[in-house]
Amino acid sequence: MKILLVEDTRAVAAVMTARLMSFGHDVVVADNGQKAVEQFSQISPDLVLMDIDMPVMNGFEACNRIRALEATRKWAWTPIIFLTASDTAENLITAIEAGGDDFLVKGISENVLQAKMKALSRIAAMRRLLSIANERLEHQASRDGLTGLLNRRRMDLDVDMHWAQCTQAKQAFALLMLDVDNFKKYNDHYGHQAGDDCLRAVAGAIEAVIVETNAEGMTRGAFVARYGGEEFAVIIPNASEAGYEGAAHCVLDAIRKLAIPHERNADWGIVTASIGGARNQQLGDRPTDLFKAADAALYRAKDGGRNRFESA
Repeated sequence: MKILLVEDTRAVAAVMTARLMSFGHDVVVADNGQKAVEQFSQISPDLVLMDIDMPVMNGFEACNRIRALEATRKWAWTPIIFLTASDTAENLITAIEAGGDDFLVKGISENVLQAKMKALSRIAAMRRLLSIANERLEHQASRDGLTGLLNRRRMDLDVDMHWAQCTQAKQAFALLMLDVDNFKKYNDHYGHQAGDDCLRAVAGAIEAVIVETNAEGMTRGAFVARYGGEEFAVIIPNASEAGYEGAAHCVLDAIRKLAIPHERNADWGIVTASIGGARNQQLGDRPTDLFKAADAALYRAKDGGRNRFESA
């Protein structure tokens, strides 16, 4: 178990550290409440043992700030046990109201301390399992069930976040809207199972391109989402014009290279896609403006013969 020990008296801290380490725990020491909050952010401990009376910031204030951090950063609850020389009712009440879970009297016997740590180790193990389960649920809730890409809901949240960041930093923001050409005809001719397989393959090809362009510096922080049906979106924060247009052409090429047969796709004979793109430096100052412009460019790409890219 990783323990953050907050104690300003060196002798007490040394004794407690030695005892806890003898039980097999890792211990990080902070000598005041302010350092405790900083260390908590850095190491994410399984348990905090917090002294009350300390310079700079006392234990109650540090506990309040740690609880606030957990709320804003979605960290799992961390047990905070106060260390006190006095087990008065007043101290216990104040500790609980500050967000603490229990308190230990300094000088607690070896056997009792070890028993407390065993109980808290079990709690820490359950917290880790719960955290893993929550991460899996969050991942599933943010993904499209068919393609594994981000779903529309998660895409909207991430667009808002990146848009705000780019606006604040005065950076360009771009997106690509992609539609599989004549997909209804593909479904009608080859069947819905083949249609699902086709969408998964196209999604994989788009994602592979964006991973590669991110690595090469053409795009940075770009991500792919399933917009709906046979439509996909590529979000490119901090996008150069050359970068986002280059990514669009790479995506078109990657889909063509899949060489998925599509007899009903005009003159092409294979699955292709059309892409419309837009950058916010050319357009309005809202994400909706960008999506409308990219969507209009997508329709121009389709009207112009499909299997091509149009920029707003």
